[in-house]
Amino acid sequence: MVSVRKSHQMSAISIDDWLQTLDINKSKASALRDVWLRIEDKFDENSEQLTKSREMVEILAELNLDSASLCAAMLIPLIDSKKLLLDDAKEEFGKSIYMLCKGVQQMQAIKTLQQTQTNKVAANQVDNIRRMLLAMVEDVRAVVIKLAERLCYLRLVKNSDEDIRVLAAKETSNIYAPLANRLGIGQLKWELEDIAFRYLHPETYKKIASWLDGKRLDREQYMTDFVSSLQHKLESEQVKATVYGRPKHIYSIWKKMQKKSLDFEQLFDVRAVRIIADRLQDCYAALGVVHTNWQHLPSEFDDYVATPKPNGYQSIHTVVLGPQGKSVEIQIRTEQMHQGAELGVAAHWRYKEGSAHGKTSGFDEKIEWLRKILQWQEDVSESGEMIDELRSQVFEDRIYAFTPNGDVIDLPVGSTPLDFAYYIHSNVGHCCIGAKVFGRIVPFTYQLQTGDQVEILTSKQPNPSRDWLNPNLGYVHSARARAKVSHFFKLLDRDKHVEQGKSLLDVELAKHELSGVELEEAANRFNVGNVEDLHAAIGSGNARLQQVVNFLVQQYGKAQPEEEIDPQSLIKQQSSQKKPVNGDAVFVSGVGNLMTHMAKCCLPVPGDEILGFITQGRGISVHRADCEQLAKSLEQSPEREIEVQWGKEQQKSYQATLQVTATDRHGLLRDISTIIANERILIVGMASHSDKFKQTTRMSFTIEIANSEMLNRVLSKLRQLDDIIDVKRLSH
Repeated sequence: MVSVRKSHQMSAISIDDWLQTLDINKSKASALRDVWLRIEDKFDENSEQLTKSREMVEILAELNLDSASLCAAMLIPLIDSKKLLLDDAKEEFGKSIYMLCKGVQQMQAIKTLQQTQTNKVAANQVDNIRRMLLAMVEDVRAVVIKLAERLCYLRLVKNSDEDIRVLAAKETSNIYAPLANRLGIGQLKWELEDIAFRYLHPETYKKIASWLDGKRLDREQYMTDFVSSLQHKLESEQVKATVYGRPKHIYSIWKKMQKKSLDFEQLFDVRAVRIIADRLQDCYAALGVVHTNWQHLPSEFDDYVATPKPNGYQSIHTVVLGPQGKSVEIQIRTEQMHQGAELGVAAHWRYKEGSAHGKTSGFDEKIEWLRKILQWQEDVSESGEMIDELRSQVFEDRIYAFTPNGDVIDLPVGSTPLDFAYYIHSNVGHCCIGAKVFGRIVPFTYQLQTGDQVEILTSKQPNPSRDWLNPNLGYVHSARARAKVSHFFKLLDRDKHVEQGKSLLDVELAKHELSGVELEEAANRFNVGNVEDLHAAIGSGNARLQQVVNFLVQQYGKAQPEEEIDPQSLIKQQSSQKKPVNGDAVFVSGVGNLMTHMAKCCLPVPGDEILGFITQGRGISVHRADCEQLAKSLEQSPEREIEVQWGKEQQKSYQATLQVTATDRHGLLRDISTIIANERILIVGMASHSDKFKQTTRMSFTIEIANSEMLNRVLSKLRQLDDIIDVKRLSH
């Protein structure tokens, strides 16, 4: 169930009275009071920021976080609302608190992970994700503060519009609750899940809550009697342990009902108790007492002490038939295990007090998966699948398979023997020729299960197959393994691509009389390491040849004599001779053998009304007559305007950019691309942006067309599509 904290009822309480309600030491209370006195005037009385600030502190105080974390939590609502600048926090409150606030701010990048598996993520978004991960590994306290902030936000949107509540709930159930689970912070996980469930399925939530309340009196009396009886039996056997009832979480009840297709009355954990023992041996002694006095259900027994869960959770679970034949779930654990289950990484800080005594804890193990992701990101960032890999590592179910030596390999559900091989080492994957599971040969498409013992059969030489990259064949499942295979073939074909790219580029540069120009600047422009990488990118198709050539022509083009073109002499030459040179795509009336180029600002196409502008040293720049950039240039130099016309022999294609604004819906991109494809038009680039609150999307398409008639035809057909708001041609 959802907790009710002091801040929900006492937002106007004085700071001293409020601090007394917190279970914290004098040092933490003093630090909080000092911060409050410096920011008190920034809060509006009874404001949402004030309620949120105090509740975040209360949540983190329950998790036993240090004073710096509590102070940072108090500041976060002000920083989010721009009432306090992050840089000012550094000057006023010190580096430690500032770094925590900065880490929480970087966690905003986690929103990117809500994108679908098929969406591409921009490079700056990948950088944001990377910074977020680094912040999480550097100081995982920032993650816990962020989880507390999301819990408070969920409460604050309780009375907001349904769209806002549902969006917040989906974000929580998809991102933050699994993250809390991965870090083992059960105390926050359950509350996040329950509130999100209430917003997403309000009727179901109320129904289960009413079932719990309707049977509460009878159940409470039953549990009181059972707990008293169990406590007495433990004491009679001299087992040092305390027994008490366990809180019920509505989301977990619903999830179990769905998973096992059970009715409410068939659930085992509606009646549940917990035994907290002093020592590990007392746990098993208590288990013996339970099984001796009540009949247990073998199918419902789990020993997570001997085999902890992936997030470090340890406890013994058993279900017995109590009085009247009613099932009762019993969890048995030590106090240390209980703290670990409720607080996760929050129970294992390695700060001054811990390290001073030389203590070690499960902290490193709890966030080892984050460190692995930082190592793996180099493998998957090139293929653009870093987000998919991160999502599968953090927010999807996992399986755990074993090597013949007993080492555990952590994999996403759906992984195959090839995924297993590549997670061990790249060369093991490259040389894989087969696999055995428990000594039996299995196909590469076999989906591994938790507990499988996998042996990889290898050859001496690497020999991956390109079929492994085909997602429809099911050879590899993880983004990391797919990226490894792609990288292998990229290196294998590199020499061929370098040779092809160099040959193609040399031919094009010779046409423009640019043979021998320096290519380092072009390599930097297209984000490749050196000239050889540029040739390889051209040969492999990762860089478009014409784009590279256009860039070099702009930098080094010398089709005209280097001296300045005299605008007046060109205009006089036009007036004395009106016969055009028909062999050019664009000609200047009465002037032959003069270099022209299409302006990048407006990208004219045949059929557009055009004007020329005499540039310095680069011939004539051809613009659409309505080009804003041309108008600005002519305001400064009107004498440089010159008449140009389309020639009879046009280029095969010209580029134009369309912008489509529409109501967001499934299948919209498919419908748009179908219309463009039916017109036999090539799409060379695309970008999109969705506004989830307005339920609209804006997409831009760069297409290759022959003339303006083709452009107008496709614009007309796109405007006839359902849900289209606006379609227009962009000027760059």
